[in-house]
Amino acid sequence: MKYIGLDLGSVTCGVSKSETGRIAQPVKTIRFHPDDYDEAIDKILEYLKEENPDLIVMGYPLLLNDDEGPKAKLCREVGEIIEQESGIKVVLQDERNTTKDSQEFLIMANVSRKKRKKVIDQQAAVRILQYYLDKNN
Repeated sequence: MKYIGLDLGSVTCGVSKSETGRIAQPVKTIRFHPDDYDEAIDKILEYLKEENPDLIVMGYPLLLNDDEGPKAKLCREVGEIIEQESGIKVVLQDERNTTKDSQEFLIMANVSRKKRKKVIDQQAAVRILQYYLDKNN
């Protein structure tokens, strides 16, 4: 099975993938105009046509008390649209602390601040997908 991981932000969407179902790897960062989720969806769908995955794992930023806040609601709604438009199942994966964990990982790896900014969304997408793979495979 081929998996794609997505970490949706307000101007970027980090993308990761796994061709084996065991290890997630960073792929790219999709950029879009601030809060223009229609543009984001179009760009994500375009990428999905190229990759043709079996499953999409989308970050779901629940609040610390497990409630769905505005950002989690937005991600759920975007995921539903992507699933409907692409015909590819989208599962939501709790993504609390993935960006923070990714930031710490990149700092420990001595990645410069400038380079961290370019890859942080991809690393968060890797963590989202890897959490899902570890739990389900």
